[in-house]
Order: sequence, then C-alpha cells, then structure tokens
Amino acid sequence: MASPGDDKDIEQLFYDGCDLHGERRYDEAMACFEACLEIDPDYRDALLGKAMVYMERGETDDAINVALRLVELDPTDILAQTNLSMFYQRAGRIEEAETAGAAAKMLDWKRQLSGEDD
Repeated sequence: MASPGDDKDIEQLFYDGCDLHGERRYDEAMACFEACLEIDPDYRDALLGKAMVYMERGETDDAINVALRLVELDPTDILAQTNLSMFYQRAGRIEEAETAGAAAKMLDWKRQLSGEDD
C-alpha cells in the first residue's frame, strides 16, 4: 500500500502515463500505470489507464479483466461499468456488454434521483 510520501509520486506517475497514452506511447504509459499500481494496487485511475492501454493495443481480454477489477473495487462506479460494457462490445460479447451498460444506466438513474448531480 501507499505510504504518505507516495501521494505526489503516484499522482505524477499517473499524469505522466496519461500524457504518454495521449501521445500513443503505450508501452511507456503502461509502465507508468503499473508503477502506480506497485505503490497502490487499488489505485483506480491507474487501473483505468491500464485498461485503456490494453484496448488501444487490441488486448481486449486484458482490458476486460482490469475493468472487472475496477467494478469489484467499486460496484457503484458508473464509469467502470460503462467501460466494461464498451470493452465487452469490442470483444463481440454483446449480451455481457448490454448487462454492464444496463448496470451503468441504473447507477446513473440512482445518482440522479438522489440529487448527487446538483
């Protein structure tokens, strides 16, 4: 787990990974996200970054596995459910994509009804 001094380092690693991803330097981006996860294995932003790199590389099954981990960490995360749906769709797993997409919609409706978006 992360120690108190790691917060700045992990955040900088994450932002570096995002920049590298945007530059299509996927191997270097992945290295940054993995370094974040060495500090904090449950760092959700780095997990999402890792999943997105997998998708860019065409490694759909790996992207799905990381997205499932994100959903496991927080089943109420709308973005995690939405990405899982997208990854399943790209893999041609339409039924699973529809299930994850429906979960994301339900979570969003609950959020709206609770007034969290005000």
